[in-house]
Amino acid sequence: MNWHAIRAIYRFEMARTFRTITQSIASPVLSTSLYFVVFGAAIGSRMGAIDGVSYGAFIIPGLIMLSLLNESISNASFGIYMPKWAGTIYELLSAPVSAIEIVFGYVGAAATKSLMLGALILITARLFVPYEVVHPFWMLGFLLLTAVTFSLFGFIIGLWADDWQKLQVIPLMIITPMTFLGGAFYSINMLPPLWQKITLFNPVVYLISGFRWSFYGVADVNIVVSVSAIVGFLLACLFAVWWIFRTGWKLKV
Repeated sequence: MNWHAIRAIYRFEMARTFRTITQSIASPVLSTSLYFVVFGAAIGSRMGAIDGVSYGAFIIPGLIMLSLLNESISNASFGIYMPKWAGTIYELLSAPVSAIEIVFGYVGAAATKSLMLGALILITARLFVPYEVVHPFWMLGFLLLTAVTFSLFGFIIGLWADDWQKLQVIPLMIITPMTFLGGAFYSINMLPPLWQKITLFNPVVYLISGFRWSFYGVADVNIVVSVSAIVGFLLACLFAVWWIFRTGWKLKV
């Protein structure tokens, strides 16, 4: 394992984050804070508890997951797309660096940024809404697993994208709506029976449900199913990355 190469890629990506800290960190935290102000303080104070949890506290896991998914995908996709756009990816591919080392560097940096953002949002949420974490180790595990999985997914999007617009299509048109419809602001048990069954086809439901369980011990979906869903998606992303580097799809064109 070429740890020097992994460290070089990782440090380069992390340095880019700190050069653009306003867009990378401050903007998502500010946007999420506005959600806490509007939904947590203003609307939440007028709503009853859900599963014994105040509404302001109930939406915290969903808001963190919303930011985590979008930032993981955006950071990883932009990180690998830039070398493609600039043409420097050929230098990377011709260097004595293996595919797994490239993935470790880019995905590791993207996941680190997302975890930093998740931690900052958790701290910020305390300023607006009191909350507790019943299963802290599970919470950290969900954060790490989600950040790595969706950073891998973003890495795939960055390899697939042919232009700047394609980088935004999936996060804006697919991931964000799925998160809003995945129980970020409500329990799916509040929906009519038919819509409850339809919602279960949304994979983000399992992420938010499992993450909320780690906070309050309540979930819309069994925790085992939630963990199995995200691990399955992680394995699918790993297989996709392996296939891309094995075939050279979108890399050697």
